[in-house]
Amino acid sequence: MALESPLPGTVKLTYAISLLIAGGLFKLFLSVYARRRRMFDLQKQGLPMPPYHALFGHLPTMARVSANLPSDLHSHCRPEYVRRTMPGPPPFFYLDPWPFAKPVLVIADPLTAFQVTQGSSPPKHDVVHKFLLAIAGDNSLITLEGKKWKTWRGIFNPGFSTGHLMTLVPGIVEDGLQFCEILQSHAKKGDVFQMEEVATRLTVDVIGRVVLDTRLHSQTSENELVSAFRSQIRWLPSANTINPFSRYNPFRPIMNWYNSFLMTRYLSRELEDRFASRRRNSSVEVKTRSKSVIDLALDAYHEDETSPVESQGMDATFKSFAISQIRTFIFAGHDTTSSTICYVYHLLSKNPSCMTKICAEHDSVFGTNPNLAAEVITQSPHLLNKLPYSLAVIKETLRLFPPISTIRKGSPDLHITHEGRSYPTDGFMVWPLSQAMHRNSTLWPSPAAFLPDRWLVPEGDPLFPIKGAWRPFELGPRNCIGQELAILETKIILALTVRRFGFEAIYDELDAKLGPKAVKTMEGESAYQIKMGTAKPRGQMPCRVWLRD
Repeated sequence: MALESPLPGTVKLTYAISLLIAGGLFKLFLSVYARRRRMFDLQKQGLPMPPYHALFGHLPTMARVSANLPSDLHSHCRPEYVRRTMPGPPPFFYLDPWPFAKPVLVIADPLTAFQVTQGSSPPKHDVVHKFLLAIAGDNSLITLEGKKWKTWRGIFNPGFSTGHLMTLVPGIVEDGLQFCEILQSHAKKGDVFQMEEVATRLTVDVIGRVVLDTRLHSQTSENELVSAFRSQIRWLPSANTINPFSRYNPFRPIMNWYNSFLMTRYLSRELEDRFASRRRNSSVEVKTRSKSVIDLALDAYHEDETSPVESQGMDATFKSFAISQIRTFIFAGHDTTSSTICYVYHLLSKNPSCMTKICAEHDSVFGTNPNLAAEVITQSPHLLNKLPYSLAVIKETLRLFPPISTIRKGSPDLHITHEGRSYPTDGFMVWPLSQAMHRNSTLWPSPAAFLPDRWLVPEGDPLFPIKGAWRPFELGPRNCIGQELAILETKIILALTVRRFGFEAIYDELDAKLGPKAVKTMEGESAYQIKMGTAKPRGQMPCRVWLRD
C-alpha cells in the first residue's frame, strides 16, 4: 500500500507559519504607525523635539550627532548632544529612538525634574524593573513602590545614617589599606592595569564589611559572589549595539538565572551565619561593637509588631528582601564609588593645581606623614568632616561623570508645566537626565571644565551651583540610600592614597586599536563613559601608578 504524501500537512504548516509572520508584521506596522502619528501630532503642537522623519523618526538626527561621538559612548551621554542641535536649546525635549528604545521625554532642567522626582514622584519605568531584575532580583529598593518601598526603606535607613556610618570607618580604613598595598605592588612593577577592576573589588569588600560584617576578600582572591556579580554585568545587553544576537542573546536568560542563583545561595549562607552569630552574641558584646547594616535592619524589622519574632532561623520574608538589597548595594558600590575613585584620580592627575590643594588639605587635617593617615582616621573619624576641598573634588567629579539617573513612567495623569504650558508624558519614559543637566551650559559656566571651586564660592558668585542642578544620587524621597557611604568611602580612599601615589591614565594602546579615523574622545576626554552595566570609564581606566616623593 502506498504511503500518504506528507505534502498536504507541510503546506498547512507553511500556511500557518506564514499567517503568524504576516500577523506579527501587521501588528508591528500598526504599532509603528501609531507611534509615528503620535509624534507628528506632538510636533504639530509645537512641542520640543528634533526634526521628525516620517519613516525613520529621530534616527537621522541621532545618527548625525553620533557621527561625531565615540561609537561606544554610554547612551546617557548622547541626548545632551541631540539637545544642543535644537533651537534654544530647550530645557526638555521628546525623542523617539525606535527601534532601539521606547519614546522618551528627556529633562535637562532642574525645575522640570523637580516636578517628576519631588512633586509627584511617579513609579519607576518598566525598563528599570527589567534591568534591575537580573542585578538585584524582585525586591530591590530601587524598584519597589508605595507602602512596600516605604516600609523597607525605613528598615534599612538606620544602617546608612551618617552617625552610624562613622562607627564603621575603622573597617573601611582596613579595606583601604589593602587597596594601598595593591597600588604599591603595581607601582613597584610599573605595569599598566585597569583601575576600575581594582577599585570595584575594593568597594565590594567595603559593602561586605558594612552590610554583613563579613570579609569577602575580593581584593586578594576570587570570590563566588563577586565573580557571579561581574558575570551578570557582562551578560547585560549593550544599548549601543545594533547586532540582534547581542541584543537578544538566547543564552542570556540562562546565564542571568545561573548567576542570580549563585549570588542568592552565597548571600543566603552569609545571612544565616550572621543570624546565628547574632543569636550567640551576648548583649554586652553587641553594645561594644559596631553593628552592620543587616543587624540594624533586623532590629528595625523585629520592632514591627506584625513581624515574626526571631526563631531558630532567619525570617524568610526578611531574608528574601535582604538578599535583594545586598545585591542592590553591591551594584551601587560597583556603580558609583568605584567609578568615582577612578575619575577623581584621573581628574586630579590632569589638574596639578587641584592635586596640590587636596594634598595640602590632607596635610593640615591628618598631619604631614601620609603613612600615618590610616591611624589618624581610625582614631578620629570626625576629621573626615573637615575636608571641604576633598568634598568639592568628589562633587565636581560626580557632576562630570554621574554614574546613573532615574527613569519614571509617564501617564495620562502626569503632565509637566513650563512657562504656563502643560506637556504630556503618557506613553513616554520620563528621564530626568543628570548627565544632560550636569553639562548644561545654562546651568553651569564652563560645564566641561573640572572646577572644584564651584562648591566653595559664596552664593552670588557666577560659579555658585543652581539649586537642584546637581543630582548624581537623585533628589526627593527616592534618592540613593547609600550616597553618604559613597562619599565617606571616597574621602577615606583619597586620604589614604593621593599623597602616596601618582596616577596617569594610559589610553595609547586602546586608541591604536581603533584606527586613525575613529572618534576617541568626548569633548577632549579619552576616559569617557561606556556601558558596563552602568556608566564606567572606557577600558576600565587603564593606568599606571607610582610612589610619590
